[in-house]
Amino acid sequence: MLDKLTTEERNSRTANLDEMTTLEILEVMNEEDHTVPASVKKELPNIEQVAKKAIQVLKQGGRIIYFGAGTSGRLGILDAVECPPTFGTPSTLVTGLIAGGQDAIMKAVEGAEDSEEFGAEDLASMQLSSKDLVIGIAASGRTPYVIGGLKYAKKVGAATGSISCNKDAKISKYAEFPIEVKTGSEILTGSTRLKAGTAQKLVLNMISTSAMAGIGKVYKNLMVDVQSTNEKLIERAKRIVMDSTECKYEQAAEVLERANGEVKTAIIMILTNCSYDEAKDRLKSADGFVRKAL
Repeated sequence: MLDKLTTEERNSRTANLDEMTTLEILEVMNEEDHTVPASVKKELPNIEQVAKKAIQVLKQGGRIIYFGAGTSGRLGILDAVECPPTFGTPSTLVTGLIAGGQDAIMKAVEGAEDSEEFGAEDLASMQLSSKDLVIGIAASGRTPYVIGGLKYAKKVGAATGSISCNKDAKISKYAEFPIEVKTGSEILTGSTRLKAGTAQKLVLNMISTSAMAGIGKVYKNLMVDVQSTNEKLIERAKRIVMDSTECKYEQAAEVLERANGEVKTAIIMILTNCSYDEAKDRLKSADGFVRKAL
């Protein structure tokens, strides 16, 4: 089946890659990478459907679960692990699974992606329910691990999405909300960590960021649920409060301390001149949306 996949085709521009200078390789890679955002743009209506479903699922107490093999699995994990520090979410709210388990994050686990049963078993181990959204990721669009997971998700009634980099992808048949970003041939034949991987990362960025905005994790364009877990993020939290309220650095630091480091709460306290408890009540009644609370 590989000969039918555009991601496996040879790129005529790099037929003599081994004879090109370093600069020539870099130039052609850069030019090829420029084609990826345009390919993603064509899929925006389908990406929107997945993002809207993600918002619905999160509001109803469900989870987003990415799963895939190799680069695809690692990209899902990468997006998932950034959600807690960026948006203040529990680590279980957005999670990633990779064929072969945790060991496969650092090195290839041969044959793990070839089993539909492993995909189903990994999702079952997470106690998947009908409240959840699972998104299978496979550049080829044919990975058995992903197909098995999507089949299992459908069986338990979970919402399903998929991200592939070939048209008429096999995994699309098993997903309620398929996304197919046709990225074409790679400069190194079949190396889908390149353009295909870039496309997958862009799509995952879109889904998670728009979903978090949709559940109140963003005020204006600021990450108001950021977790101040290191010096950089502590300073970022102060800047967010300053940008939101036009207060001075000293006031931002002082109110943040009274607000137990909670950026949203500090913003409400300053802009409405209320106490910590009152600010928390406002946010609770506004479902966590700062603008609504104000």
